[in-house]
Amino acid sequence: MDVEDAPLLFQTNWGGEEDEGEGEEEEQDAVTPATRQGCFCGEAGDAGLWRAVGWVYTQPWASGVVLGVVVSVPCALFAYMLLYCPPLDIDLSYSAFEVHSHFSAERFDALSIAVKSQLGSWDRRRRDLGDSESGAPRELLLERLSGRGAFDRADDEAVRPSAPRKDPLEAGDDGERGASESRDVETEHHRSSGDENWTIPLIRRRRLAPNYYLQSQALWRIELVFVARGEGDRNIFTPERLQTIHHVEHLLMQHPQFHQFCWKPLEMLRDLPLGPSYCSPPSSLLSYLYPSERGGKIYYDGMGPDLADIQGSLSLAITHPQFYWYVDEGVSPEHLSSSLLRSEIHFGAPLPSYFSVQDRAHEQRSRFKNFVVQYADILAKQSTSQVKVLFGGTELFDDEVRRTFHNDMMLAVISGACITVLVYVLTSFSVFLTFFGLASIGLSCLMALFLYHVAFGVRYLGILNGVAAFVIIGIGVDDVFVFISTFRQASHLRQPQQRMIYTIKTAGRATFLTSFTTAAAYAANTFSQIPAVHDFGLFMALIVSCCWLWVSALMPAALCIWSDCVEPQEHAWWNRWKLFWGLSASPGPLSDEDEDVALLSVEMEPGSCDAEDDAAILSLSVETLRPPPGQQQVGVVSRNLRWALKHLVAEPSVLRRKTVLGVFLLVLLLSAGFCCLLRPATHAPLLFRRDTNLQTLLALRSNLSGQGISCPMCSGVFMEKPHALSTHASSSTFKFSTHQQTESAATVSSSVTPKSSGNQTGALLTVFISKLDLGASTTLYRFSLNTSTPSPWTRCSTEHEQVSSFQAYNQPHGNYTTRMTVCVSHAYHPHPSWMITSTACEPRHGWNAEFSFYTASSLQQHSRRLCFAQRRLRPHPSRVCVHPPGCGISSGPDGPTRGTFYIPLPSDLSSAAKTKSSKTFGFNPCSGDACGHPAVRPLVDTGAMVFVVFGILGVNRTENRENHVIGDMGSIILDPDFDIFQEMELLCKICKAISANTQLVKPGGAQCLPSGNKLSSVLPLLHPECHSLPEPNLLPGQLSHGAVGVRGGKVRWLSMAFESTTYKGKSSFQTYSDFLQWENFIQEQLASLPRSSALKRGFQTCEHWKQIFMEIIGVESALWSLLLSLVICVAAVSVFTAHPLLLLSVLITILGVICLVVAVMYWLGWEMGAVEAISLSILVGSSVDYCLHLVEGYLLAAEAISATPGHNSEPGPERQRRTLEAVNHVGVAIVSSAITTVISTVPLFFCVIVPFAKFGQIVAINTTVSIFFTLTVTVAMLACVAPARFSRPPGAVLRASLAVAAAAALGAALCWVGGQLGAFGWRSIST
Repeated sequence: MDVEDAPLLFQTNWGGEEDEGEGEEEEQDAVTPATRQGCFCGEAGDAGLWRAVGWVYTQPWASGVVLGVVVSVPCALFAYMLLYCPPLDIDLSYSAFEVHSHFSAERFDALSIAVKSQLGSWDRRRRDLGDSESGAPRELLLERLSGRGAFDRADDEAVRPSAPRKDPLEAGDDGERGASESRDVETEHHRSSGDENWTIPLIRRRRLAPNYYLQSQALWRIELVFVARGEGDRNIFTPERLQTIHHVEHLLMQHPQFHQFCWKPLEMLRDLPLGPSYCSPPSSLLSYLYPSERGGKIYYDGMGPDLADIQGSLSLAITHPQFYWYVDEGVSPEHLSSSLLRSEIHFGAPLPSYFSVQDRAHEQRSRFKNFVVQYADILAKQSTSQVKVLFGGTELFDDEVRRTFHNDMMLAVISGACITVLVYVLTSFSVFLTFFGLASIGLSCLMALFLYHVAFGVRYLGILNGVAAFVIIGIGVDDVFVFISTFRQASHLRQPQQRMIYTIKTAGRATFLTSFTTAAAYAANTFSQIPAVHDFGLFMALIVSCCWLWVSALMPAALCIWSDCVEPQEHAWWNRWKLFWGLSASPGPLSDEDEDVALLSVEMEPGSCDAEDDAAILSLSVETLRPPPGQQQVGVVSRNLRWALKHLVAEPSVLRRKTVLGVFLLVLLLSAGFCCLLRPATHAPLLFRRDTNLQTLLALRSNLSGQGISCPMCSGVFMEKPHALSTHASSSTFKFSTHQQTESAATVSSSVTPKSSGNQTGALLTVFISKLDLGASTTLYRFSLNTSTPSPWTRCSTEHEQVSSFQAYNQPHGNYTTRMTVCVSHAYHPHPSWMITSTACEPRHGWNAEFSFYTASSLQQHSRRLCFAQRRLRPHPSRVCVHPPGCGISSGPDGPTRGTFYIPLPSDLSSAAKTKSSKTFGFNPCSGDACGHPAVRPLVDTGAMVFVVFGILGVNRTENRENHVIGDMGSIILDPDFDIFQEMELLCKICKAISANTQLVKPGGAQCLPSGNKLSSVLPLLHPECHSLPEPNLLPGQLSHGAVGVRGGKVRWLSMAFESTTYKGKSSFQTYSDFLQWENFIQEQLASLPRSSALKRGFQTCEHWKQIFMEIIGVESALWSLLLSLVICVAAVSVFTAHPLLLLSVLITILGVICLVVAVMYWLGWEMGAVEAISLSILVGSSVDYCLHLVEGYLLAAEAISATPGHNSEPGPERQRRTLEAVNHVGVAIVSSAITTVISTVPLFFCVIVPFAKFGQIVAINTTVSIFFTLTVTVAMLACVAPARFSRPPGAVLRASLAVAAAAALGAALCWVGGQLGAFGWRSIST
């Protein structure tokens, strides 16, 4: 084939591709017959439109105007949104995934609204019913009991309250108030509302009020959880772990601003050691374990310097039921061992310069938040190898969540920087194209935000929307690369107008197909019931659509300016750079003057191939069409990548197409099998990485008391009064535990004459260390019990982590039972060598025992850690140092000659004075059986709390059209037939029946009637059946979860509470069986009631049920969204390809990608939870792009090949030629897009937020598998079964559209008929 006869690649006959008329118009400047067929075929109006578009995008000044408009419109709209629209809230809460419209959510929300409107807050710390609502019903009940029938009176005849009242159901939620409002504040509030003249003297009195009122109400708190970890017994009650906890609690109280925010209850005034600030110490069990002493009295405030007797202190603490609030569920009087210890630090209000808790409450909260967030960095560094320190609290937890989200979003900056460099390389080092390519993506994000917030009215940006910052980079760069690649490949078109029109039509159509299918796949998530998933699907659909629009409008203008003005400058710069470095000034990566787009001339040897022959031999010769001088073409990066794709991927896949398809079929079957093995989640969904403070604290909620229970007054400072020290020491000495016997006396006596006390049990000996420098980095160390140091040895100094001497026991003493032996060897001349080992010396190697001493293997009270190690080189000396492990002379694992040991603190006279033990050291408050009996374990909400509600029919949300949890929750619908006087007997029977079911309710977990208000003592008197109701086992002072609603002087609803046996740490799929048991049992109880009873409309609800249905529905809706997006994708591809065989190639590739990605999830050990299911919902949208681009290239290849004179018309070679042309045309663009997508998602791997991390991993895996299958499986499919001469005429597109519409109508009809038949069958079965 001569160069003159070479066909122009992809010279398109537009008359065969457009839906408009078929007329042809010859072009005057055409250079080949193919171009004379025209790029402007169609009706005159259509041609005129494209001429106008081509003219605009070929004039640099007009393109500059377009760039200005395209850039300014999104910026202006985004600025308008920021300035004149309500702010866009960022919802990072877990509740954003709750299904607001599900019956479980509606039930619990109805109860929550009722409780909030009645009591002011959905919390255990809620106010008592005021006289305005509880006085009238109480009087009515008393009249009922006296037989006067007072209930027949109208509501307006009820006793009028002393103050005007507002209907709580009409008033709505009053907001959550503080936990403990003082009575004088409420009294003064009523006075100020009733008498305006009281306000001025009240303020003056506040200004002159004593300081004891300030910070006297516990309003905020820090939650601390100390978890035991490390080797051995995971018991938190060990001296080492307790010392760490004591240090952390003291560290928090030593903050310079702590006294300005601490809680100062009046009870602290009696604790003298807390003066002069009298800040409340942490609510912790360490108040018993570290008591303080002042004036001969013991104060259980946790401020003491020394650890008391552990067993005795815990025995005293367990006499109070509040003890169980601090520990896990495994603690019992017989087994005082816990894996964790809970603590709280409370902060008080009003703050200084504020008159009350309500005085500028928001400002006080803001000041406290700015203070308390400083503890986050401090607490994050306090974990040790034995204790993991977890911290929370509303302000701290929320701040850490926001900081985590911000840090993860900052990874998008790293991703953007990497993508910028990569795009710069793949655009052949063009700064101009890189800038405007990425700018088009950024502008589309601004436009999508405007449409999302203003046009669609969504006020919340969910946590999943943050993934869009990473995903859209890969999607947008795909479109940018297609435009750049198409423009460069159209360089054979000599007229700029032709070239630009060709680029816009070809690249615009190709990117529209992929963008439409991707946006439709994401839009399928808008049908999800989960608000966060719905918003994410809508946002991604908008951002993908806007990205296509802005890339299509901006990139042609940028390419026009680049080709006319910027490219010569970049080329000249490149040549100057090469000349500067002494290189040849040959065409660089920006110009590629040496080579045009490779034109494939596929010549088949006669008789070597036909449509059915698998052994076709392709003779592929690359013909080069030399461009005219100055014509600048494809970059060197694209050229090399195109060469690699052709020779290393495309040709092997075409030649061995049947082998490729056979392997693919095997992989597909194996992947489908592994997909079936993927099991549902067996644990609660993870929101953060397992090792983070946030996730560990969330996971421990199943083992801790309910979040509504706070125990500010449960510590020893409130439970125990100060005791005289002598009352606990009736015997001659204190009673100490085995592991805490004091060493003080032995320490002092042995420090004077260590050898004289050598025969005494537990006596201390002093080991003196000296050294001898031998040069050549070799130092000998000598260990001796003699204080003298012979020459030339010198005493070790305390610098450079050295130890000059240490003390140890010469006999086993308490926990000091590890024997260490000092060995000496005279085999090394001229000086002996000493070593320390935890085993016996080896005489066969010349080591003989010198002396032994005993140390502890773990940290003890008043102990010190030392490291020892032996040098591996001769003469093998040992060294003792403070740290690090190995002492700088050894590396490797610990062993007999390398490791650590613990010794008692030095006991010379000067240090003894400093470390003198206090009077509370080893103190046993229960010596002589002085403590009482252990308390019975109360219920502290470690199980799911289930409520049985009567008198409420549901929740009315007609005025709230948003399916979002942050919006208005609505109002409750009351049952007008509910009458507590008539139903009291049945209510008591139901409560007894439920509490008797031990499979559902914990012993003592039934809370039949509410407590904490004036109705509590009256309701049980209504019927004899209620006299023997089960009593709940609650903490002292703890209110019942049950509640009663009063409106208009009438009891309108009642809720019973039951602590269930449901463990909150199970997965949602496992907990669903517990929900069914509760639902079935309650329905059985309600079905046994009389038909006229209003209690039959009661229901059971639980906050935990909302969470389990959230995950179950999340998985189901995500899988349905996956199926729906697949259906939408099939429909779209059917229309765009207009041929079933091309659709088959795309569909098989997508199915293979989905199955293999799910199989990889199984191989990685993942389980199918809500996060994984939501991530799967984007697979179709991310999988269809590359294979659809390749099919589009296959259709375009028909036009170039059909214009080739004398080309082989056999179907087999024709398919193979078109397939190779398709890879040559779009291969570089799709591979570049895949690389950028994968790199953009790599930073997601390092996110702390698990949905982000798994999202990124799935997108990266999916992109990798998709591009691999596209370049192998799709290529092989096209080379085997694709239509050889199909070129997508307009009639085919129309027929495909009609077929898709007919199929959609038929599917809708079948679904409607199936629904009707199902409803009819259900009615027939019911009747």
